[in-house]
Amino acid sequence: MQKRTSLKRIRGKHITVVGLARSGVGTANLLAELGADVTVTDMKTTENLEVFTSQLSPGVKLALGAHPDDIFLSADMIVVSPGVPLNITPLSLAKSRGIPIIGEVELAYQTAVIGFDDPPVPPFVKGDGGFLAVTGTNGKSTTTALLDSMMKQGGFNTVLGGNIGNALTGEIFSQMTESKEQKTDFFVAEISSFQLEAIQNFRPKGAALLNITPDHLDRYRSLEEYGAAKARIFENQGEGDSLVLNRDDPETMNVERVKLKAKNAKQRTVYFSRREEVEGVYLKDGRVYCNVPDAAPVPCKALLLGADEIRMKGVHNLENAMAAAAMALLAGCPVEAVIDSLKQFPGLEHRLEPVRELGGVRYINDSKGTNTGAVVKSLESFSNPIILIAGGRDKAGDFSLLRDAVKQRVKTLVLIGEAGGKISKALGDLTETVQAASLKEAVEISRDLAGRGDIVLLSPACASFDMFEDFADRGRQFKKIVMELK
Repeated sequence: MQKRTSLKRIRGKHITVVGLARSGVGTANLLAELGADVTVTDMKTTENLEVFTSQLSPGVKLALGAHPDDIFLSADMIVVSPGVPLNITPLSLAKSRGIPIIGEVELAYQTAVIGFDDPPVPPFVKGDGGFLAVTGTNGKSTTTALLDSMMKQGGFNTVLGGNIGNALTGEIFSQMTESKEQKTDFFVAEISSFQLEAIQNFRPKGAALLNITPDHLDRYRSLEEYGAAKARIFENQGEGDSLVLNRDDPETMNVERVKLKAKNAKQRTVYFSRREEVEGVYLKDGRVYCNVPDAAPVPCKALLLGADEIRMKGVHNLENAMAAAAMALLAGCPVEAVIDSLKQFPGLEHRLEPVRELGGVRYINDSKGTNTGAVVKSLESFSNPIILIAGGRDKAGDFSLLRDAVKQRVKTLVLIGEAGGKISKALGDLTETVQAASLKEAVEISRDLAGRGDIVLLSPACASFDMFEDFADRGRQFKKIVMELK
């Protein structure tokens, strides 16, 4: 195991930042503001990175189009963006020389919670605050945004960031340069498995592991390795910290047994569940209850609200709502603020987002459904017949995991992208299956096949990069095509 890195002195250090995107920009600018000598490297060329290079602070040096060994081996420290695998050759060489390697989230944590001696930078969080961090295969963004809404409604000063779209280092850099006097109560952060790979001291005050289903198996050798990366979110937690886990998810519970209890961890662990009463937040007879004795500002087994009062719909959003509620209550958020947020929060774009009803057919944008686990939850959210638009770039997914849900709920499969053939082989015997050459053609086929009361659902179970910039681009194009239907 690599020696833990202390960042108490950073002025004048030669630091290489690997990967120039949102995280790379935030990291480089923060380090430059702290007085470091910063070089950013990326395999992409200048022409492909202009949108990011234009955001860098003066003095940040660039090495683009390649990863020169010398800027790795001459560095005092290396900070890696989450999209960069830790096993690339230059990083392996640097590690063999004992050069410290950390991730962007680790730098953000040490800056915000620990602070520096040189230059003198006190912690950004006040009192007993810190990070409230959410990970899991599905639901991270929604849960994180809802949690932030609850905490803000409860009167806390929070900063939202991480994998949800705003680099944490970028948010901290903005606070430093804007000379904000009011300290932050909590950084509310969505944390991916990629980000967790490169933590060392990261210790969230509150953490949640929502679920573990097969994903990113093009980067991880097995589901177990992927789950172990997710489990790192609580590996540094201790007394006074809290952990929220999904009691209904077998892989999450396996991670708890193997990784948590083996360490005799001292953090407070509670659960959320749609299926049983738990110490935490649970569903019973259509109502959501909280049972967190001595750890939250609500009485034991208090009724929060009816499940039908939660504005976000879908079984996965019910789970997200319960996880966020448990985290907020454990962090001291008033129960009234939790309930109000559950009633008001509309959900996020591209996540079971209603687009339009045309001719008695509802069109739903679930472009963020990029793996089989997410698609299963989305299909379970509807009782009407579904025309499912799926496909894209395969992430070594096992599409056979969709067989039960497709057999029970899908009227027609309309397939697009590189993975269309693989999905057809795994599922095509279950229902009518059609191949489409483009998303526009897929929507038009779906319109022609749909009858009154049906649902046309874009939930691809794949990445988007074969045909689109990202899942958001795919979702926006879907919505545009749907709105132009006649």
